Amino acid sequence: MQEKYIEKEWQRVLKAEEAYLNRNLSEKVSGWQTKISGFVPDKLENTLNTAFYKAFGLIFDRGTGIIEKTYQKEKKQQNYKINEYAAEVRDNRQSLRAFGREAAAGRCLNMAVSAVEGVGMGVLGLGLPDIPLFLGVLLKSIYELALSYGFSYETEEEQIFILKVIEAALSHGNALAEQNMKLNLWMQNRSFTETRSEQIRKTSDALARELLYLKFVQGMPVVGVVGGLSDMVYQKKISDYAAIKYKRRFLEQKRIQ
Repeated sequence: MQEKYIEKEWQRVLKAEEAYLNRNLSEKVSGWQTKISGFVPDKLENTLNTAFYKAFGLIFDRGTGIIEKTYQKEKKQQNYKINEYAAEVRDNRQSLRAFGREAAAGRCLNMAVSAVEGVGMGVLGLGLPDIPLFLGVLLKSIYELALSYGFSYETEEEQIFILKVIEAALSHGNALAEQNMKLNLWMQNRSFTETRSEQIRKTSDALARELLYLKFVQGMPVVGVVGGLSDMVYQKKISDYAAIKYKRRFLEQKRIQ
């Protein structure tokens, strides 16, 4: 009986994935971004890239423990086990969806934190110092998603998966479709070829390109509020995609059990 509910959720996650891909077929450039493009320093993208690269390395190597203090890791692991047991006993679609509800529980709070943090930095005209905070909240959201579906985030392989999810979420059109397909293939055969350092560089490139204008604006006192609000927008965009990929990965395992 449970196979029927798993298949229904599987079709649901496939539709969510397709909808995400369709929404991001083309890159949307705002008029104000076009107007300020001539004022953005040529070196800013490289500066952002370096800042993201260093922040990822710092968080993965020394910051995960700090992030874990902002939520109850053991409780989330226990909740996963409880949901897993309930799904086996109750054998219905509602119990299967409990994993998704658990995963969504902290996302709204994380986006609110990101908005407050981003706007606060924007008021002060602080763009670059915002980057470790932005990534810290983003990774917190993804870590909580992983735990809710029974996955870890401590190993290098899992960190590469997280980095690839972030990179894909910021891509468009054919690039997004290709990266999405690679993630799906990895779920089946676990064959990443990049090292963590190489993938950090790729993901930092994607973040620097996507957030270039917004971080430039965020570096201006008061006006930077516009750039600061973008933190929440991108938190949602990336965490929405991450939620789809972790749910698909979770169901992928269920379908072959």
